[in-house]
Amino acid sequence: MTRTILIVDDDRQIAELVDIYLRNEGYSTAIAGDGEEALRMFEAQPFDLIVLDVMMPRMDGLELCRRLRRDKSAETVPILMVSAKAEDMDKIMGLMTGADDYMTKPFNPLELTARVKSLLRRSYQYSKPAKSEDDGSLFIGGLKMDRTTHKVEADGRLLHLTSTEFGILYLLASQPGRVFSAEEIFQHVWREKYFESNNTVMVHISKLRDKLEQETGDKLIATVWGVGYKIDA
Repeated sequence: MTRTILIVDDDRQIAELVDIYLRNEGYSTAIAGDGEEALRMFEAQPFDLIVLDVMMPRMDGLELCRRLRRDKSAETVPILMVSAKAEDMDKIMGLMTGADDYMTKPFNPLELTARVKSLLRRSYQYSKPAKSEDDGSLFIGGLKMDRTTHKVEADGRLLHLTSTEFGILYLLASQPGRVFSAEEIFQHVWREKYFESNNTVMVHISKLRDKLEQETGDKLIATVWGVGYKIDA
C-alpha cells in the first residue's frame, strides 16, 4: 500500500526538494503552502504522515499541529516538524503541541527521509493486527490499551494519544515494574540512535502524564531519578 504524505512549507523550493526525495522512495505526496491550505487538504483526504514547517504565514505549524491533534481523524497521524529555530525551547514547544519528531533547517534530505520511514514504521507497528494468540490488549492502572485499534480507554472513556504517546505507554505497560531508561525508550519507540542531549523522551512523557492525569487523576508513569521511567504493576 502506497503511503501518502502531506508536505507543508511556504518555501516552495524546500517543499519541492522534500517532495522529490519522498517520491523517489515510492511515497505519494501533496504540498500545501501554509497551515490553512493544509487543514483544508487534510479535511478533503486522509494522509499517513505530515512534514510540517513551523514558520508560515496565516497559520503557522504550531497552530496547525494543535488543531490536528484536536481532530479525532488526525490525532494519531505522525507529524515531523521542521524549523529554522534550533533552540531547545523551540523543539520542546513543537513536541508539546503534538509533533512526533523535530528537525532543524537546514537539514539533509536523506536524514529527513529516514525520519519519515521511522515514523511510518512506528505508526504501523502499533496499529497492525496482533497474532491470534495475543489480541494485543493490555490492562493496567484502570487503562485498557488495544494495539489492534491503537486505542486507550479509561473506564470506557477514550484517551486521545498520538502514535508516539501510545508507543511509549504500551512499552512501559507491557513490562510493569521494569525501569526503562530514556535511551531504551527512544530506541524501542523511535527506532533510532539515541544522543545524550536528546530531551525528546522527557517531553513526550511529560505530555503523556498530563493527559493521563487529566483523564484518570493519576500520572501513572513514575520517574526513577537517574535511571528512567516505569509503570508499577
